[in-house]
Amino acid sequence: MDSESNHRDAQSLSIHRSFPEDIENIQYRTFEYFWLGSHPVSGLARDRLSSDGKPINEIASVSGTGFSFLAIIVGAERHWITRDQALDRVTTMVGALRKAKRFHGAFAHFLHGDTSEVIPFGPKDDGGDLVETAFLLQGLICARQYFSRQTLAETRFRALAQDLITGVEWDWYTKGEDGPLWWHWSPKHRWCFDIAISGWNEALVCYVLATGAQHHSIDPVHYHQGWARAGAMVNGNIYLGTALPLGEPFGGPLFLSQYSFCGLDPRRLSDRYGDYWQQVKAHTRINYDYCQSRYPETDLWGMTASDGPKGYSVHSPTQDNDVISPTAALSSFPVCPQKATDAARAFLRYGDGKLIGRYGFVDAFSPGTGWTAKTHLAIDQGPIVAMMENYRSGLLWSLFMGAPEVQRGLDRLGFTTASIQDRV
Repeated sequence: MDSESNHRDAQSLSIHRSFPEDIENIQYRTFEYFWLGSHPVSGLARDRLSSDGKPINEIASVSGTGFSFLAIIVGAERHWITRDQALDRVTTMVGALRKAKRFHGAFAHFLHGDTSEVIPFGPKDDGGDLVETAFLLQGLICARQYFSRQTLAETRFRALAQDLITGVEWDWYTKGEDGPLWWHWSPKHRWCFDIAISGWNEALVCYVLATGAQHHSIDPVHYHQGWARAGAMVNGNIYLGTALPLGEPFGGPLFLSQYSFCGLDPRRLSDRYGDYWQQVKAHTRINYDYCQSRYPETDLWGMTASDGPKGYSVHSPTQDNDVISPTAALSSFPVCPQKATDAARAFLRYGDGKLIGRYGFVDAFSPGTGWTAKTHLAIDQGPIVAMMENYRSGLLWSLFMGAPEVQRGLDRLGFTTASIQDRV
């Protein structure tokens, strides 16, 4: 895979689409979660806010901060903020991240917004979280690529970002074995969770970055034996009339085919296990068709992981809790723009504006019971901004796919650049 030609190709995939005012406002209001709702000291993304925009606690989300980098890039490109404002914010964020304790280069799931100290995600989850770290780096790499001018301030930011990017010891998280990467490690509790990062799920970007890393990279065998499980992640069965290339029956929650593709461009990716554009399209179609059978003639659709009446949980065709999460449909703009637009307008109308919060839509709602979340979540707000922008301009896809470590990882893993005819 030739780096220069791929960078040119990534740039050529950029497209330019405008949104009607009501849809544009959704993207803008959701962007404000990360601009106005971020922690005032560190600039890191708060894990959650109440739907009126007020802080709930001081917890900053590491993966949410990765999405925040993406949102701030979009804000600068859309002229919602100036480039200098964006650069100042991302530099502050990197400064806070540099203060945080790292675990063989990986960040914890949660940090304190004031101090950058680790906040345990659970009783024994007080160490490195490799998947959260990968989503952080997805945003950080895009920011490094975006702020590419040879000014003192942008050069300094790139150097600070690069130090965090190259500091992750991906090879440590193999346990020295030939199998998968492992999700968690703690100095106190070691590998107690014993959770393998195995596909198909949201963590594809983790293996791309680990294999393409400048330092501490892993061998492709970990991808093939650990992630793809020697081909066991392939599905191929038909659900609701749609063949699903990879993953669990009916595809699972929709974020599995969204988080990694905020940066990775699925239109351009295939390997021995599948065509990733077909995967994203099929997963989305199955999710949509299931919701339409559940809520006919409403344009309400989208099941993923989100808040629910009993707290944060997974929602999908096989785990149907009567919960619709706006992020699932809105993050599907690149795949099915008309269905996403119809859903957005249905969300705007629902209950005479019941779903509209300070920073876009509330996290979730139950059409059957009338329950409505009183929260916004960073990991649900972020993909909305990112994927709406990828549909509009391909900006984040272009930045991430042009990064040398991404190109190196895809090359080493045997990915091919598929034709994008009829794919945009």
